[in-house]
Amino acid sequence: MRSSGRNHLSLLGDNGVVAVLIALHALPSAEGYKHVVFMHGLFSGAVEFTHFNDLIQNYHPGTPTTLVNSFASMDSLTRLTKQVETIAALLAPVLTNKSSDGTILICYSQGGLICRGLLALVQHNVDTFISLSSPLAGQYGDTEYLKVLFPKYVKKHMYKLFYTSIGQQLSIANYWNDPHQQALYEKFSDFLAILNNQSRTASANSHEYRNNFLRLKNLVLVGGPDDEVISPWQSSQFGMYNTTERVLPMEQQKWYQNDAFGLKNLNERGAVHMHVFPGIRHNSWPHDENVFTTCIKPWLT
Repeated sequence: MRSSGRNHLSLLGDNGVVAVLIALHALPSAEGYKHVVFMHGLFSGAVEFTHFNDLIQNYHPGTPTTLVNSFASMDSLTRLTKQVETIAALLAPVLTNKSSDGTILICYSQGGLICRGLLALVQHNVDTFISLSSPLAGQYGDTEYLKVLFPKYVKKHMYKLFYTSIGQQLSIANYWNDPHQQALYEKFSDFLAILNNQSRTASANSHEYRNNFLRLKNLVLVGGPDDEVISPWQSSQFGMYNTTERVLPMEQQKWYQNDAFGLKNLNERGAVHMHVFPGIRHNSWPHDENVFTTCIKPWLT
């Protein structure tokens, strides 16, 4: 990119309305600066990352950045397979650019799962995936978000809706991981269980997904005990409840031990980097300058 200023590119969705906005900072690219892609979380959009984007431009002027606004606001409840396929097509010029210095994905909350999907689906050039408080191992908790959407349900009954074909039309259901209903999770989860190679429906693409995931050079996992939305918060670092609702770290998860999707391989080659920040609430992750300085700035070049 060799123009100056900020360009806004609007694309039409299948329903004929403006469904996607990608904001591109098209400043002259500095040599050695990787392209940074921001992926927003549930019920939000590109505006969520304007502060971090400004910080990147202040610290590293000329860094090419893309803020994805696809499936913003209530559209973020769209099933994740559709979101990933759509965003993968839109980002293909960035993620498959063999002449670039590589890409950095900075993905927040549900956006981290979308980025996991991108890393599986695309033969990508991603150097570093930075996940900010994302339920990478799934979600299981009575959070405020859930109470707003489903006021008559509590977590122990959510599987009755989420583990159905109709329920799986909702993004939240795609990564609902009930430790007491694993048979149903493996049967119905058409996103997370497939990415983790846990699904009872064998995927013909599981080998390809694993190989694509292993193209990643660095995986930065960021979370904290005071998040109050991601449940358990350790899911941000691939930890998850067992049947007694004790959190097991990623190393004790079966899909890690059998290296079902490549995470063990990444960890053993020193590619997994974990950061725990106490005192940060969920909505604050994309705005916290200590998080930026510690977890994002060092990877920009």
